Amino acid sequence: MNRSVRRIATSYALLLPSLLGIGCFLLLPIVIVLWLSLHSWNLLGPIEFSGVDNWRAVLTDRQFGHSLLVTLALTALVVPAQTVLGFTVAALLTRRARGGAALRVVYALPWMCAPVAVGVLWQWVFAPTGGALNAVLGRRVEWLSEPALALPAVALVIVWMNLGYVALFFFAGLRAIPGELLDAGALDGATGWRRTRWLVLPLLRPTMFFVLATGVLSVFQTFDAVYALTRGGPDHRTDVVAMRMYSEAFDAARPGRAAVMAMVVFAVVLLITLAQQRYFRDRTEYEY
Repeated sequence: MNRSVRRIATSYALLLPSLLGIGCFLLLPIVIVLWLSLHSWNLLGPIEFSGVDNWRAVLTDRQFGHSLLVTLALTALVVPAQTVLGFTVAALLTRRARGGAALRVVYALPWMCAPVAVGVLWQWVFAPTGGALNAVLGRRVEWLSEPALALPAVALVIVWMNLGYVALFFFAGLRAIPGELLDAGALDGATGWRRTRWLVLPLLRPTMFFVLATGVLSVFQTFDAVYALTRGGPDHRTDVVAMRMYSEAFDAARPGRAAVMAMVVFAVVLLITLAQQRYFRDRTEYEY
């Protein structure tokens, strides 16, 4: 065995643990879900091959289409809000010299809490009778029972949960910007919003791409908070795709159709991520 072959073999040997992890926890689940989408099973009896019957049923299911639209609407509410607020909080934390570490922990606490516990907490906040929010407003508002208010209320809870997570990534990105660039910008008159718009934000494009991509993914995976707050109601206004998949797999005992829904969601998230990557590809500088 010559030297180059030994080097290649050593490289693959060092990569083997990572490749096994990717294969077992990323690729294998996708293959299993794809296989399950082609079979019929009621969780108790034998598994039977059904071909594309599950795909045909799901792709013509209006309820699933409605759940996709609800999830996209929730994404449109959550991702921009948590991105702007997270950047604002990170900028404030960067300027604050004392107590910054404690504040970062405080902001990250909601993200570290169990989503079900957070949902129960916000149920009390939104309660029409005796709720904290209505007590402050001095009027009775059905935040979780009114169809027009339920989805924005859920979006508010998700933004509150993810704010610290987003802010910490922006904080790390801001701290990574060399001070020399900021000083040079200040000498050229880039101060205030002009410095943020033309200097800071372009240098944060790698962080921005990561925050947006993971934000979209987290909204499409949202289940616990919605289950604790509204269980998909009222009138299916908060029936996100994760709730629809849960209902199809366990309430209706049709995991094959739930697997099809998972594959469709995977394709939608992949397309959105590729579009984001394409947008940031020629506009991102990774070396500051």
